[in-house]
Amino acid sequence: MSKKKIAIQGELGAYSHIAAENLYKEPEIKTCTTFEETFKQAYNDPSYKIVIPIENSLAGRVADIHYLLPKYKLQIHGEHFQAVEHNLLCKPGATMSDIKFVRSHAQAIGQCQSLITKKRFKPIISADTAGSAKDLAEGKDKTIAAIASELSAKIYNLKILEKNIEDEKGNVTRFLIMGKKIEQPELKKEKKFITSCIFRVKSEPSALYKCLGGFATNQVNLTKLESFSVKNTFDQANFYLDLEGHLEQPGVKKALEELSFHTETLDILGVYEASPFRQK
Repeated sequence: MSKKKIAIQGELGAYSHIAAENLYKEPEIKTCTTFEETFKQAYNDPSYKIVIPIENSLAGRVADIHYLLPKYKLQIHGEHFQAVEHNLLCKPGATMSDIKFVRSHAQAIGQCQSLITKKRFKPIISADTAGSAKDLAEGKDKTIAAIASELSAKIYNLKILEKNIEDEKGNVTRFLIMGKKIEQPELKKEKKFITSCIFRVKSEPSALYKCLGGFATNQVNLTKLESFSVKNTFDQANFYLDLEGHLEQPGVKKALEELSFHTETLDILGVYEASPFRQK
């Protein structure tokens, strides 16, 4: 059986890499520099899926993703909730007393402020956590440490000075598994589903109120509703929406029909099984 081809943003050892390893057995990983490059990979080559972060329990939504969703219109095939555990990594011969600087993604730096402040480290902002570990491994400076995953330490032969250094435990990132092909699971009563879409409201009074009315009358629960501006204008907004249910359920179908009547655009991004993590 051929390996699953997965594209991720960031270097090997990134939390996207860990998520892909948890989702698929020995996947073939392609690393991409930017989120847009990752989306383009799956758009141009349907044999690839992407595992992409969309929101974090501490930092909120991931920048740029909401703008790439309507641009490329890849289909969501599933979701995965990945625990994020930050570690302080250093060169094999270094000790804590050698460290003067710490390098990582801005969010990781922000999530580990207690240790950084206590040790008086000077932060260096990088594009991603695993990339910071890779740069550290390729350099010779023993005064720099990196904040990254345990997998990064293993891949780049770095020493873990301290594990789980994040200020708050329970840090979780929600990932979407996406691809160009439509893969809609069969409706089964014993399973729970999520339907995701993006819509743009008409520029008129009570537009959003009218859009959401159908979900209330059809008793459809919304688990997420986020607005983000249409590029180059402050006059209109797009909305990203997750709802509990399957597109083929009568209530969901009626609610979405009503939504479409009150919107300028409506794109169904996918119907997929709800992660067991939601039931915790």
